[in-house]
Amino acid sequence: MSAASLFRVLLAVAVAFPLLLVVSGDFCDVNHCQNGGTCLTGINEAPFFCICPEGYVGIDCNETEKGPCHPNPCHNNGECQLVPNRGDVFTDYICKCPAGYDGVHCQNNKNECSSQPCKNGGTCLDLDGDYTCKCPSPFLGKTCHSRCAVLLGMEGGAISDAQLSASSVYYGFLGLQRWGPELARLNNHGIVNAWTSSNYDKSPWIQANLLRKMRLTGIITQGARRVGQQEFVRAYKVAYSLDGREFTFFKDEKKDVDKVFEGNADYGTMRTNMFNPPITAQFIRIYPVMCRRACTLRFELIGCEMNGCSEPLGMKSRLISDQQITASSAFKTWGIDAFTWHPHYARLDMTGKTNAWTALNNDQSEWLQIDLRDQKKVTGIITQGARDFGHIQYVAAYKVAYSDNGTSWTLYRDAQTNSTKIFHGNSDNYSHKKNVFDVPFYARYVRILPVAWHNRITLRVELLGCDDPGLLPSHAAAPTAPEGHPAAPGQWLLPPLPQRLLLQPHHE
Repeated sequence: MSAASLFRVLLAVAVAFPLLLVVSGDFCDVNHCQNGGTCLTGINEAPFFCICPEGYVGIDCNETEKGPCHPNPCHNNGECQLVPNRGDVFTDYICKCPAGYDGVHCQNNKNECSSQPCKNGGTCLDLDGDYTCKCPSPFLGKTCHSRCAVLLGMEGGAISDAQLSASSVYYGFLGLQRWGPELARLNNHGIVNAWTSSNYDKSPWIQANLLRKMRLTGIITQGARRVGQQEFVRAYKVAYSLDGREFTFFKDEKKDVDKVFEGNADYGTMRTNMFNPPITAQFIRIYPVMCRRACTLRFELIGCEMNGCSEPLGMKSRLISDQQITASSAFKTWGIDAFTWHPHYARLDMTGKTNAWTALNNDQSEWLQIDLRDQKKVTGIITQGARDFGHIQYVAAYKVAYSDNGTSWTLYRDAQTNSTKIFHGNSDNYSHKKNVFDVPFYARYVRILPVAWHNRITLRVELLGCDDPGLLPSHAAAPTAPEGHPAAPGQWLLPPLPQRLLLQPHHE
């Protein structure tokens, strides 16, 4: 045999030898695979490997298979789901990914901001499996969809005199004129019509106690005139508190220093400043830092309840039409049709000689009804009385009933006692009295049921709430007919203030 032929024979043997081992290798002469596994001789470092029958796993098929979903191969809390058997020994799975993730194993974090979910100028920040919107005041909510811009009651009177306090008070005209904090109401009239701090107060402040935790998104300020001279606050700081003891100054986001708000430039023009971000507080204080002649102030607070659902539903604005407002009866002064106190006059701050609803009879069978046209989430109510040719009239106490169909009614109940709730009403003819429903309800129809009154049953009203169809009604009691009631502001851009502004007010 030639040398070339011998080389070809040896080369063929070298190539074929590993293949022979696969068929009948030494390690698989004795089957190392348990539970019916098939042994194959290894080629590289492993001397053999096993193909396991369905239901078994492991190097030698000695472990019982728990399935491909144990342990969970899906990342980021993805749900592993088995798919039908393909017909061979392998069982497969798919990963059902939570919101914000995709990929075979939910390993990819999606950019939720790519769909631009933030409304009303909100800025989107992509998070791990989620996103958040930084909302400009007065907007809030997951997508900045809710508007928190209700006037909280300085001008209207929903914030009572007892809720207002100050570090000091100025007494003018031989000490007979008291410029107290209870006068610091936007657009207040009269000779003495605002709060002024004492001339000796080096760090004056005025405070409003909102009686509960609320969201505050802005403030409107105004000066006043005293003895013909203009007085107003040119610049101020704002502090807030949950308990009335420990106060925090509102900070400038960019500089992390106390924010100094630009105030008024004359005594009569209103100036609005928004809080970015909104404040959550029960107590709010205004600290003047620069004043014209004296620190004299009238103001209003802008915000909403913590649930973000306290918008006026349309009585005052007339979004609720006249046809949507009905009543059990209507009174006519002197029996004259022209002086009828119609139910559609029952709008908050309505003006005119007949400017409210007045019932024909003074008894507990009377009611005022508002049809909201669609189911709304109702979170509160504001009431007001009126005057009939000099006679002060108002509802001092009342109940509230609600319905989806205008036929079956549910009386609002106290969440703690489960008894019918009687709300405190007004004590004069002009002030706003606000009542918040601790447990909001969902309804199309709302009725106010007078229980006590002064002179005559007389009402002007606003309902508070929002469109929020996503939640279930809070009151689950079966509807019943009430006993005795048959069914029937802008924002101004603020220029930088002089660096000389200090906490101690500067008087010009």
